[in-house]
Formats: sequence, structure tokens, C-alpha cells
Amino acid sequence: MENAYDNALNILKQIRSAGFTAYFAGGAVRDQLLGRTPKDYDIATNALPEQVEALFEKTVAVGKAFGVIMVVQNGIETEVATFREDAGYQDGRRPDSVHFCGAEEDAKRRDFTINGMFCDPLTDEVIDYVEGKADLEKKVIRAIGDPERRFAEDHLRMLRAVRFAHTLGFEIEPSTRAAIQHHAADIAKISIERIEKEFSRTLVESLRPGDALKELVDLGLMEYIIPEVLPMIGQEQPPEYHPEGDVFVHTCLMLNLMEDSNRELAYSVLLHDVGKPDTAFMGEDRLRFHGHETKSAEMSDGILRRLKLPTKEMKQILIAIKGHMRFKDVPKMNKSTLRKLMGAETFDLELELHRVDCEGSHGLLDNYHFLIKKAEEMEHEPVLPEHWISGRDLIGLGVEPGPKIGRLLKLAYDAQLEGQFDSRDDLFNWLKTQL
Repeated sequence: MENAYDNALNILKQIRSAGFTAYFAGGAVRDQLLGRTPKDYDIATNALPEQVEALFEKTVAVGKAFGVIMVVQNGIETEVATFREDAGYQDGRRPDSVHFCGAEEDAKRRDFTINGMFCDPLTDEVIDYVEGKADLEKKVIRAIGDPERRFAEDHLRMLRAVRFAHTLGFEIEPSTRAAIQHHAADIAKISIERIEKEFSRTLVESLRPGDALKELVDLGLMEYIIPEVLPMIGQEQPPEYHPEGDVFVHTCLMLNLMEDSNRELAYSVLLHDVGKPDTAFMGEDRLRFHGHETKSAEMSDGILRRLKLPTKEMKQILIAIKGHMRFKDVPKMNKSTLRKLMGAETFDLELELHRVDCEGSHGLLDNYHFLIKKAEEMEHEPVLPEHWISGRDLIGLGVEPGPKIGRLLKLAYDAQLEGQFDSRDDLFNWLKTQL
């Protein structure tokens, strides 16, 4: 099966053979220069959209008015865009109009210098009108031309600047940074779907997501993404449990400690203590946060709905947040409760949240290792075996359908998980005595 590079190269050669100019463009060039394998390859050309369509058997006019045609070959989609200049951005996202031009003008309308280069894959020549190569070497994110204008054109570029900086380990150049701070409020004009996608990628893909979160706060962007995070800054915690500092410091540490991150884990970490500022009070002995896990789950429900995360992911995140305090009690749990905890669909997510919670605070991992050992012990048996007793069994004993059946089924299953009975018959006979 042809890979993305070979597929794009064949498309580029076909455009060239028809007498047009064609280069690889943008992120693919950046990644190749950094020694990274690009996920996809975009092609920029002086061929007009209609000319591109005429060259290939299967195309999709995804943005023909903006010169963008998707060429489909071997089941792979490759974006082919005509060199263009943009005029006016009334909606802070799309140009009001475009006109087709040469490669240099096209490069100068792009977002950041490291994304504004072209490459001729047949000669390996890099065509760089914006000093992107120099900025790659300096490890800086710099807007092309006037940064104020770049961010006024497309407000999402402010979030992209932070993502690129923290996924690549770069710094945002001072004038670009100042322009983001100046335009931060404009991010609220962007659709929540675009904000969520960019913000989630930053949390999941950054080398140190906690540092990215700090930068989003420093730049004034977080206020318009999840403002509920801001009260965590300066919210003190008992030093005997949280020697690292306030709730925000703790959260950033946890984000940096994530391994094999995904969206569910990132949001579970980010929001697990979001309810602490609202529940903080001074007890007789120390600062306390009674019920903060419930409050955090309640607030997170509103936040995640606002961000329009998928329902299944949302449910898993909320379960992890609401249950994160019960991990302190695992050695004292009875077998049935422990098995239910470990047999839950969200157990891996909850366990990883517990690990980073401990490592980002007091550093005690006794309960984490206890659960790892229990998981090893149960490796060759189902953590949650099939129920020995069914609702039909209970109806057969004369129990009327209703809440009582649910209570008896729970009683029977807990006894089964506790290992109180050696067989189904023993459990069934005992259950009769409970009626």
C-alpha cells in the first residue's frame, strides 16, 4: 500500500508534468527539516483549481473558492492548494476574498515562519521567503509579517502559536507574544468546536502540558477557554499533603507527569480539583475541601458540555473526577467494592489519575502499587465474574418485579465477590433465607 509521502510525490509529479509549478508546503516541510515524519503532505501550486481537477480522476472541491482541492488517490486524500493572497477577514477565520498569485505572496499570507516554507522534493531544495529555516534553528514561533494583522485575520492562530511552541519545545517570539496578549479576548469569537480541538491537542500533544497551561494563563487566553481554572491560582492547600503549592501548581505538575496522554486523562487531570476553591474552609486543624470531588465533577459537567466533548468521553472523565478521592481507601475496601472498582471500564483512567495525583503532591504511591499487585493477582481470572443469580431466579422465588429485585441482586453479587460461598447453589440457598 502506498504511503502518504509516495502518494503526494506522485501527485506533485503529475502536476509538474502538465507544466505547472508544485511544491510540498507548510507543516510537512517544517517536520522534515526537524527530522520528524509528517502526518500528511500538502501541495502548493500555480495551477488553478479547475486545472487541478482536470488532471486527476477523483477530486473533492473542499474549498474551491479559496483554491483548495482534495485529490484522492489510492484511498489517500492530499490537499492541493493554488498559491493565493487573502483579502479581508471579517469573521476572524476565513478571507472575504482571494486572488491567485505566486509562491512568495502565498508564503507571506501564512501564519508562522516555520509553517511558511516550500520544498521541492525532487531536488530537496527549500524555498524560504519568510526566514522560517532560521527560526527553526533558533527554536522560535514567529508570526509572518505583522503579528497583529496575522491574529486579526484568524484568531485561532493564537492558540496554534501556543500548541506549536509546546509540542516542539520552542519559545514564542516577543512581538508575536505581545500581539497574542493584545488580541486574547478575540478568541471568544471563535466557534467552541475549533477552540476545543486546538486546546485538546495542546493538552495531549505538548511535551509539558502543564507549562502550556501556564502560558495560556499568562497570555490571557485561558480566561476565554475555561475561566473556571483561574480561581485555582493562589488557592492554598495543606502543606503536609501538598508541599508543591497551590491547586494550580499541583494541576500543572500533574499534567507534566502524564504518560501516554489522551483527551480523557488530560481533562480528568485538568479538572479533578476545579471545585476546591468553592469548597475551601478552615477546619479546626487545617484547611479542608469537603466534597470537592463532587463539586469538581458538577463543574466539569458544565465545562465539558460547553466544550462539546463526545458524551462517552465526558461520562468517563466525570466518573474519574468524582471518584478520585476513594483511592485513598483501597487497602481498607472489602473484596466486592475493590473488585467493582478494578472491574470498571474507567479503571485504567482512574488509576493513572491517581498516580499523577500522588506524584504531583506528597509522592506516596502505596495505594497505586497495592492496586497494581491486585491486578497481577487477578490476571488469569475475570475481575468481575458473571452473576450467579439473575432477576429471573428471584422472580422464580416469588419476588415481585421492582426495586427489591435490584437490592437483592446487589446483595447476592457482593456476597459472590466477597467469596462467601463456594458455589451458585450455596449462594442461592442463602439468598432464600434473606427473603
